[in-house]
Amino acid sequence: MPDPDRTSYARVVQHTCDDCMPVSCELCAAGGLRFIRRTDRSRGRPVVRESERLITCRARGLWRDLLLGLAR
Repeated sequence: MPDPDRTSYARVVQHTCDDCMPVSCELCAAGGLRFIRRTDRSRGRPVVRESERLITCRARGLWRDLLLGLAR
């Protein structure tokens, strides 16, 4: 059953390189909030995980930390 807190459409605001790495990330916007979507293609079938929905300033901070290798 789909999660009712999730939207069916999200706009990709920024993304990491997805052609050269098996794991890519996207900073997405939906419903006035932002979140990070991580796609892992290292084992064949893609596995997609999403962060919690955050206000823009918190999501940008998390995105920055992810790009700098500081986020977990």
